[in-house]
Amino acid sequence: MVLTGLVNVEEASNLRKLIMESRAITADIFSGILDKRDAELLAEVRNFANGSRRKGFHIVHICTEMEPLVSIGSLASYVTGLSRALQRKGHMVEVILPKYASLDLDKVEGLREIKAESYSYFNGQLRGNRIWTGVIYGIGVTFIEPLYYSSFFNRDRVYGYSDDFERFIYFSRASLDYLVKSGKKPDVIHVHNWETSVVGPLFWDIFVKQGLESTRIVLTCHDLQSQCLEQPDKLALCGLDPAQLHRLDRLQDNAKASLVNLLKGGVVYSNKVVIVSSFHSKGRIIRDFSHGLEPTLAIHKEKLLVTPPGFDNSKWDPFTDRFLPKTYSADNMEGKVVCKVALQQQVTLPANASVALVGCILEEVSDIDLKALKKIIWGNTKKNVQFIFMRMGKMQSPDKVLESFVEEVKDKNVRFINRDDEALLHLICAGSDIILCPQHDPVHQVPISNPSKWKRNIAEAMEKDFSWDAECSNVHISAYEAVKNL
Repeated sequence: MVLTGLVNVEEASNLRKLIMESRAITADIFSGILDKRDAELLAEVRNFANGSRRKGFHIVHICTEMEPLVSIGSLASYVTGLSRALQRKGHMVEVILPKYASLDLDKVEGLREIKAESYSYFNGQLRGNRIWTGVIYGIGVTFIEPLYYSSFFNRDRVYGYSDDFERFIYFSRASLDYLVKSGKKPDVIHVHNWETSVVGPLFWDIFVKQGLESTRIVLTCHDLQSQCLEQPDKLALCGLDPAQLHRLDRLQDNAKASLVNLLKGGVVYSNKVVIVSSFHSKGRIIRDFSHGLEPTLAIHKEKLLVTPPGFDNSKWDPFTDRFLPKTYSADNMEGKVVCKVALQQQVTLPANASVALVGCILEEVSDIDLKALKKIIWGNTKKNVQFIFMRMGKMQSPDKVLESFVEEVKDKNVRFINRDDEALLHLICAGSDIILCPQHDPVHQVPISNPSKWKRNIAEAMEKDFSWDAECSNVHISAYEAVKNL
């Protein structure tokens, strides 16, 4: 495992010593040791190190993105960051992905094709798949490559095609077929967004009695706006019964009664639903940001959990950040002033370390109260406060609402960045005095106060843990614990 990069020498030595000192027969501790892949065995060893080989959960993510293989939005870093954090806490995590033609498979350790028959039901027939496995960051990854429907994932883009519904319900069905065929019995199948939400109905209507009786379903929603509405009859492609599912309490869309809504179905058929949000409460999300799912989320509100995303400390620690002109820490903040001035110069704001500089990263603009945000900007630019806004991700088409917002807040102390620039993103986070999180009520915004107080606030914030190992993984572990008791 050391040679393949799964663990470092220190951890390997400590784990070996622990097992040797246990005076137990290794084969008795780790059942089926010769049949396990290194990633699976490592998870069991870590569980043993934490006090009990039965303590950890076995989680399988069925998803469409994973960093560093395929990264379109926040899902990719979320799957990888959360999975690594869960494995550090003794849980066994695997990921199932489509085998996109664009994947950089050189990043996968030990990639190999499983020499076994793999078939998936679709459009009334069994269709063959090739199954590949490997390891990324110590996480076991399985790739599903359709043979008959080879064009599904042999494309330039991941999303944005007229047959996305067919592509991703095929992948969802094939993933469940693979789990049954391989004999895996995970505690939790974790699905993400509308693309794999159909796993829920498929699981409970077809697969639960195929050896997965103890498995439960958790859905994460990264974007409630993207839901996928389609004709009910198309559900039959993957073996579901449209007549049973095209009902208001199941998959029927709340507004367009003639269509089914895949994300709604995921909410209805999952045991727990985790919504990723840095600053909205569950009630606020249901009331203001449900994008037509309010009745469904309200009915299933006891299932809902809200979690902030985590951050990779190896990338975002200002003490080690390679993108910064000068690093700093809570104990020595001199480098922050250097970063602030460098940021002002790069975006052509007046370079002045004494003025308040506010950074704001915009992701889903539709979820922001732009009216309240404009009031904040207008009220503070007059006080010489500087604002830098950066739009995350590329806009597929012109956003007239956003363009109007940019025009209305135009000022010598305001800059708007609409391009992918990783170095600048790091500099904004490191050089800003305040990171603004847009919320509905301006009263909840952090007020501009005296510099000495801000220095204390910044230092206190830097002592907090915002990594994947903290709140984000803890929320998910509580979700897994809850569903296992159902």
